Amino acid sequence: MFDRDPLLLPSITDADAAAEGRVVLTGSHGGLYAACLASKAGCRAALFSDAGIGLDDAGVAGVLALNDAGMAAAAICHATARIGDAEDMRARGRISIVNDGAKRLGLALGMAAEEALARLADAPLPTGTLPAMEETRRVLPPSAAAPGGPEIVLVDSASLVSSEDTGRIVVTGSHGGLVGGDPARALKAEAALAVFNDAGIGADEAGVTRLPALETRGIPAVAVAHVSARIGDAASAWERGVLSRANPAALALGAETGMPLAAWIRGAFQAN
Repeated sequence: MFDRDPLLLPSITDADAAAEGRVVLTGSHGGLYAACLASKAGCRAALFSDAGIGLDDAGVAGVLALNDAGMAAAAICHATARIGDAEDMRARGRISIVNDGAKRLGLALGMAAEEALARLADAPLPTGTLPAMEETRRVLPPSAAAPGGPEIVLVDSASLVSSEDTGRIVVTGSHGGLVGGDPARALKAEAALAVFNDAGIGADEAGVTRLPALETRGIPAVAVAHVSARIGDAASAWERGVLSRANPAALALGAETGMPLAAWIRGAFQAN
């Protein structure tokens, strides 16, 4: 007999052996990589944040892809509960996207997360797993950066940031919300600049709460609009992202809403 109580995780990157066979509610967005992690962990079913859905429906692409693994999955509307906060999603969340397996269990748009979790407890185990998917991490060539400026590293997930990124411009594909509301998880390096996806900003402006947390560490931080770049895709943020929010340290560097990210960075970080 499996544990019918849902497992609440601030991020799907926290999934471990305890997730196997369980219904998991995670604060992560419902993108492809997050879905692959849920599948790899052997979850019975999963609830994610829709992260505003965004460009190319990237915020829920994984929810729909889990059909291929036979896993019931759904997403909670970012406007109803805080992304990155599984407890709040359970308490306040309303369903915005359901895949075929979830539909068969009676999940529907607008349903309260608590009822959705109760229905997902009856989900059959998945019939397969999604193919493994690696998130990318790469340092751009010097020609991409401002002359004399810091190196630029693209990471699809903030979980890939390390101490070697100290002093670099770190462009992530991650949402800009504090994971589990923990300021210590805002960024794992003292970067020259941190870039996130605003995930639709959403309830309590949760999609950009890393920005003030990084301000306290003196790190400029910005978010790009979820409709301008695919969440979970740092290259999309770099190539297409448009600024939607900036903390005071970034404002002091000339950041303004509506600016293309790459053009602003090249102008703001030129060596004097």
